Amino acid sequence: MRSMLVRRSAVAASAVSLALLVTACGGSKDDNADAAPEDKAGAASASAAPSAAEPAAKVLSEAELKKALVTDADLEGFKIKAGDTAQVAALAKSKVSTDKAECEPLARLLTSVPMGEPAARALAMANQSPKKEDLAAGKLGGSMTLVGLASYEGKGAEEALASLRAAGAACAGGFTVTQDGAAVKVTKLEELKVSGGDEATGWKVTAEVDGTPSLYQAAAVRQGATLATFPVQDLGFVVTGKAGDYPAALSDAQIGKLAQQG
Repeated sequence: MRSMLVRRSAVAASAVSLALLVTACGGSKDDNADAAPEDKAGAASASAAPSAAEPAAKVLSEAELKKALVTDADLEGFKIKAGDTAQVAALAKSKVSTDKAECEPLARLLTSVPMGEPAARALAMANQSPKKEDLAAGKLGGSMTLVGLASYEGKGAEEALASLRAAGAACAGGFTVTQDGAAVKVTKLEELKVSGGDEATGWKVTAEVDGTPSLYQAAAVRQGATLATFPVQDLGFVVTGKAGDYPAALSDAQIGKLAQQG
């Protein structure tokens, strides 16, 4: 499995894919949505600080992460295909950089290149089918998500998520991501409300390549010592100019399945 910065065509429109066109793979409700972001962050921070008496979170192996990956049998409306070990390793070697050092964690989230030094990783490509009403109206819809699971020793997962939060605060004005020599300009970053696991964070990302706009959503959810990442390409945005919904059902199903492995 590999990710790349390329342009793809789709029914009278050109869509820019930032890490979500995976050639080898093919193609719950937020109960806290009304809570203030700072309130949720505070609650997550409190729950993320175990007492000395609590056991350390289990560090999942590659086999356990693969077992924990969501499949299309776990929820309706998605076609999901897992990457194999060689594909995951190839993506980990992908070279990613930014014009602003403080934005690198976000660049890694968008391109699914791991943050820090995970003990193990697993990936899957999830294609969400367009809604019937969109198809009836002749609109391109649906989304593509590269689901990533990474387990960490010690506080690695907490530190990775904290680095994302810091990058989100520092890079709201935009930055440039270069992956394997190809550059994409992120022009706008907005908060995306996500929940689940022990703590979660996310953004709506507007990007541009050669003047062509594209919209992404990127979220990270920590479940124990594992960080689940969800960079999402909104396929309908290029045609409609309107943002689609974040695939909460996908992330909820993934975090629920991941929790069973803990």
